[in-house]
Amino acid sequence: MGNDSWSKTEKQAARRAFDLAYRRECEAISGEVRRQAAAIIGPDDLWGLHNFLTQQRKETDEKYDYRYSQLEIVFARLVVDGWLQLDELAGLAKEKLNRIGAIVGWAAERDEG
Repeated sequence: MGNDSWSKTEKQAARRAFDLAYRRECEAISGEVRRQAAAIIGPDDLWGLHNFLTQQRKETDEKYDYRYSQLEIVFARLVVDGWLQLDELAGLAKEKLNRIGAIVGWAAERDEG
């Protein structure tokens, strides 16, 4: 996104928000794993759980990219996906928050249309 530098305060706020979203998503995945594990009856169920975990790992590894050059896009996606709220990004510079909000708005318009 922007080539803005990240202040120490912004880096701390970004790390907090990033970790919060990651924990939330991992907790949701864990809940689904427990549900699927409790329903295992045979080999197909077992390998289905394995496939689910493999897919989730791939998706989270792609989504949670903590390079500062990517964080605005990452945060916008996490807001759109429901893992973060915009107010949980408090501490970021107004310009960054504006860009993140614009991406979220664009995604909402795209989904409506």
